[in-house]
Amino acid sequence: MTTTPNSVVEPIHPKAMPVILTTNEERDVWMRASWDEAKALQRPLPDDALRIVARGADKEDKVAER
Repeated sequence: MTTTPNSVVEPIHPKAMPVILTTNEERDVWMRASWDEAKALQRPLPDDALRIVARGADKEDKVAER
């Protein structure tokens, strides 16, 4: 399922972004609640919940050494 993109995703894909459920409670509501309750989860993530880690041809998420 998709929704309108947040400001992080919009420059890359202006049409839509996937709906991402981030908590156990959200997943439970999605699976068990009525549609009237669950449809509220069809929304973009807050901008600070996503981070671009790579762009262009090299899209590997490199883990920083500690």
